[in-house]
Amino acid sequence: MKLPSFRLRIALLSAALAGSTLVGFGAVSWFQIYNAKISRLDAELLNHLMRATPNFPPREEPPVGVASPRRENLRDRSRWQFYEDSLSYAFGTNTKTPVALVVLDANNNILYQSNSLPADLEVNRLLLKRLELTPLPPPPKREPPPLPSNTNPSIQRPPLIRPRPPQFVTEQTTTAVWRIGAVKFPNAQIAIAVSLQAVDQEMATIRNIFLVSIPGALLLVAVGAWLVSGGALRPIRELTGVIQQVTVKGLDQRIPIGTTDVEFIELIQVFNLMLERLERSFTQASRFSGDAAHELKTPLTILQGELERTLQQVDPGSEVQQRLSNLLDEVRRLSGIMRKLLLLSLADAGKMSLYLVEVDMSELLMEMLEDVEMLAPHLTVQTDFIDGLRVKGDRDLLIQVLQNLFSNAIKYNLANGWIQIRAHQTPLTLHVTIVNASKDIPLSDRNRIFDRFYRGDPSRNRKVEGIGLGLSLAREIARAHRGDLTLDLTPSGQTAFTLTLPMKLDN
Repeated sequence: MKLPSFRLRIALLSAALAGSTLVGFGAVSWFQIYNAKISRLDAELLNHLMRATPNFPPREEPPVGVASPRRENLRDRSRWQFYEDSLSYAFGTNTKTPVALVVLDANNNILYQSNSLPADLEVNRLLLKRLELTPLPPPPKREPPPLPSNTNPSIQRPPLIRPRPPQFVTEQTTTAVWRIGAVKFPNAQIAIAVSLQAVDQEMATIRNIFLVSIPGALLLVAVGAWLVSGGALRPIRELTGVIQQVTVKGLDQRIPIGTTDVEFIELIQVFNLMLERLERSFTQASRFSGDAAHELKTPLTILQGELERTLQQVDPGSEVQQRLSNLLDEVRRLSGIMRKLLLLSLADAGKMSLYLVEVDMSELLMEMLEDVEMLAPHLTVQTDFIDGLRVKGDRDLLIQVLQNLFSNAIKYNLANGWIQIRAHQTPLTLHVTIVNASKDIPLSDRNRIFDRFYRGDPSRNRKVEGIGLGLSLAREIARAHRGDLTLDLTPSGQTAFTLTLPMKLDN
């Protein structure tokens, strides 16, 4: 399972953390703003309750038999209607706010109640219920101070009894939500309900602002985290780029430390030291294999010449001649191995020299076809290519590649099997495919078939000669020509190798 990008995870984690913070901040801010608006509304409601109540306590006792003008004013419905209308515009909004008002006397008789709202009955019921729950004002705690001696006792005013501070509650009807406050005086009771419609509209606007601004802020945080993490991971990308270029020809790559963040300096230093050790080890191994092959080439050549000369001097058909022939074959085989090792060491060092000429691949394939018919007459050979397929390359090295492919097609073929030779060219490349009947190659062998000295399952190769260098050298020769050699995917019972060569080879 492929893990998501580390850079993407950093961006998403930053967005998640910022989102949690912003959502929490937005929720707390919304509730704080809402509570502040409710508190301001309660303060205004308390102010209007206190402004209305001083009209109720009588300041002078009227003479006996004379109607009290203040009690008559309390019963004046037009005055309360005017007061209610003034309240509708007094709660901090530019529009008319629905308000309900209930006024009772000391005996719980209704002096005034609102009847202009569609839900007045339900609201008035809530106001009356709130007045029932509101306690009476406490009695005065001390006697009033004595009056001056020149004060007329007949005009003495009774002590002013302050009501208990009202408690504000929020109630809901079928049509709206109301904020209700009630207060009781000894001779009057007043309850006011203010609709929270305006507050709810303002809070809905604030909520919509949060719903729009928070996703935008999260997007900015994610983009910023993506850019910041990209800058932070730049040394990792440089390290990855150098690692991708580390081949036998790129071990001299190093990452500069001067422009790297402090956190990555130690990692890059360790990586550079590792490359240095690898380069030194590979140079030594490549030099050893090349020097060994070169040093063995001369004695093997001498040994081969001596064996050939001695073989001509012995009696034909004798046992000595047979033994010398066997020794000569082994010396030739060892010489071939040395040549392959020398070529591989040159390829590893990037020093494989090519003698470029125009090569007629059709002609080479026909020569290989004649060899197959001579070496394996029991195999059926099919061809599919035209004359005149030419490329620019080293003729001897390309012959070695084709010989290796045809040799493997013969070695690993089935009894009474077959071989197919296909070739075609495009404006840029030439493709040569050698297909043969064979046992299925296991997946583990397919992945390592081009490894040096690897011969796969011994049960398949018990009677097959070779040491496992042919395919590796053939691929190196193809890559030296700016081409490639690949093992193709085929149906069961087949094996196919495709040689790809460029039509024009730049020096």
